[in-house]
Amino acid sequence: MSTTSFPLLQTINDPADLRQLSRADLKALATELREFVLQSVSQTGGHLSSNLGTVELTVALHHVFNTPEDRLVWDVGHQTYPHKILTGRRDRMQTLRQFGGISGFPQRAESPYDTFGTAHSSTSISAALGMALAAKRKGENRHAVAIIGDGAMTAGMAFEALNNAGVADCNLLVVLNDNDMSISPPVGALNRYLAQLMSGQFYAAAKNVGKTVLKPVPPLLELAKRFEQQAKGMVVPATLFEKFGFNYIGPIDGHDLDSLIPTLENIKSLKGPQFLHVVTKKGQGYKLAEADPVAYHGPGKFDPSVGLTKPATPPKPTFTQVFGQWLCDMAAQDMRLVGITPAMREGSGMVEFEKRFPDRYYDVGIAEQHAVTFAAGMACEGVKPVVAIYSTFLQRGYDQLIHDVALQNLPVVFALDRAGLVGADGATHAGAYDIPFVRCIPNMAMACPADERECRQLLSTAFAQNHPVAVRYPRGSGAGVAPLPGLEGLPFGKGEIRRERQGAGMTTDEGAGAPRIAILAFGTLLYPALQAGEALDATVVNMRWAKPIDEALLREVAERHDALVTLEEGAIQGGAGSAVTEALNAMGIVRPMLQLGLPDVFIEHGDPARLLALQGLDARGIEQSIRDRFLAS
Repeated sequence: MSTTSFPLLQTINDPADLRQLSRADLKALATELREFVLQSVSQTGGHLSSNLGTVELTVALHHVFNTPEDRLVWDVGHQTYPHKILTGRRDRMQTLRQFGGISGFPQRAESPYDTFGTAHSSTSISAALGMALAAKRKGENRHAVAIIGDGAMTAGMAFEALNNAGVADCNLLVVLNDNDMSISPPVGALNRYLAQLMSGQFYAAAKNVGKTVLKPVPPLLELAKRFEQQAKGMVVPATLFEKFGFNYIGPIDGHDLDSLIPTLENIKSLKGPQFLHVVTKKGQGYKLAEADPVAYHGPGKFDPSVGLTKPATPPKPTFTQVFGQWLCDMAAQDMRLVGITPAMREGSGMVEFEKRFPDRYYDVGIAEQHAVTFAAGMACEGVKPVVAIYSTFLQRGYDQLIHDVALQNLPVVFALDRAGLVGADGATHAGAYDIPFVRCIPNMAMACPADERECRQLLSTAFAQNHPVAVRYPRGSGAGVAPLPGLEGLPFGKGEIRRERQGAGMTTDEGAGAPRIAILAFGTLLYPALQAGEALDATVVNMRWAKPIDEALLREVAERHDALVTLEEGAIQGGAGSAVTEALNAMGIVRPMLQLGLPDVFIEHGDPARLLALQGLDARGIEQSIRDRFLAS
């Protein structure tokens, strides 16, 4: 991307440069920065609406605070593209979310300005509080700022942190970036003046003096407190956050640097926990994103002058779409079904379900723990909950999965989207651990559909059970096997042989005495396994269930083969391959084993097919691993 269109932005190599700019130049910089974000994301894909909404806030924070000495902790982190651009990564934005490029989220290893790695929501206040108290303990005079969105404020963890921070003796600023709450628009000179006044030294001093003077007369002190709350309540939301011990300031216009900068400068000199409420607009400055911030939340590449367009040929249905259609069809047949999501309606494919069955749709906000226990409560009363949740997000409700669902053996279906590698979002969003953490829980079962058709069928099987079942499926499309229209399921806990070894087909140098090999595939890696099986003349088994393991099928296959290979798009340690080994040991059957899956490392962002190939989980890699283990001379 040419920098000639961004003459001011190209002079900013780190935040120290922008601290030298005048207010007028900062406004011009914000205009260039917003256009740069738009042009950059249109070429790489990524999060757009949220980043267009944080331009002025990012400029103001880096202008007022001495970053990275002062710590900025961004919640979720999908709104940090302006932050990355201003902190020395402008020229690397063309590599955003690509293999070997910069992450779409903050990463401590990437920059000293990324003070805390994020991607899951609602962690910022806890982390910033830890940093603030650590600074105090070490005798360091620096600021800690948490920037959290209104959606992330729905999570219990945020309020746990607020509760702790309100009684902690440290300097912490929480900035609530509010772009969705239904509040009166904070416009006009009066709001700006009051926000600056409430953050200023005069207000703070007067407030403290008033408390001192009125303390001997409790009724007058209480009257003064009520008057202050009522005065604030005329122009701002209820002072909930002051109940946590914070000094509440705002709301102010998050796109108005003339309001943001003086308010932040005033807050910087205050002591104790501060809470600044700013209001921003998703997609700010790009009319198409302003009109439809959901569509432009995470677009692929597009022409900004045209906007998003539909592809000429419809793409194959994704697993998410298959789930969404199944959910609607099953809901039409069974009135007991309810759908639950922790703020992932679009991502989990529940838009149509909400339209058709609004009274059976529950979005609980970014509250995964609550979602799981909420489902358990409904299941106790004979309702059949389906919890649509990303694999990586179910990790946050793990105690509830064990204690509230499985221990009570409640019939909750968990539709685990984004199982396996997810590509551009990287390690934070990869569903690498669900097989190990689900299969070790009593009463739980886990299905691993190989394609779109099996996904629909196994969801029906899961729904028919009287105990908790998880169905894991990946992001995007699979082999393209069209789902059947009905709601018939597949046998519970049963797999199938998809390819039988023919006893021929080996290359000459391998000879007729080569070991008889069976590949046991779990999930969508069945299809590259079939390709490898053809090349090696190996038996290929579609196991379908990571728990329970189809022991009858496993015994029959093991007895007819000399060596077994397990294959899964999940963590090897404790995964489906481990389940197979455990089952064979229990049967007293010993066979040479090769377990293929995701290694014991965090796999970063990149094209999913390339990432799988790098792990040896494409057809060529599977074949080569088997040759190296069992067929090498």
